[in-house]
Amino acid sequence: MLGINGTEMLILVVVALVVIGPKRLPEYAQKLRELVRQMRRMAEGAKDSVRRDFGDDFKDVDWQKLDPRQYDPRRIVREALVEEDSAIRESKLREQSTVASDQPAAAIDEGSDSSTDAVGTAAAKSRPQTLSPIERFQAQAVMRDRSITAPFDTEAT
Repeated sequence: MLGINGTEMLILVVVALVVIGPKRLPEYAQKLRELVRQMRRMAEGAKDSVRRDFGDDFKDVDWQKLDPRQYDPRRIVREALVEEDSAIRESKLREQSTVASDQPAAAIDEGSDSSTDAVGTAAAKSRPQTLSPIERFQAQAVMRDRSITAPFDTEAT
């Protein structure tokens, strides 16, 4: 809770005994107890106030989706790069398709044989497609289970 282990707590109690003294220690312990109780009442009051203000919508909130530990900066950057890369590829494909749609008409006008065009497109389709690293990541991202939160490295923060 506070990040204090047993040894540190024992040292704090001994220091409190020496500084405060055994005669005034019960009085200060009672004040501490009242302070803790008051803080708990304030926290419960704040919770009740939020529940009352938000009403039934507050009950339906999925708090796990709002957990900041699920946001891995590396994953966010990778996904942004994948989206950008796919947008660039789509624009290039659109440009190629417009050029390809104009090319057969020009080839027919020049008296080219249409059978060579069919062979060329069939050869292009039969070539094995190699995926770029970003495309491989995108394919793996589709298979990833989003309900599992990203690992949280406590030493990195």
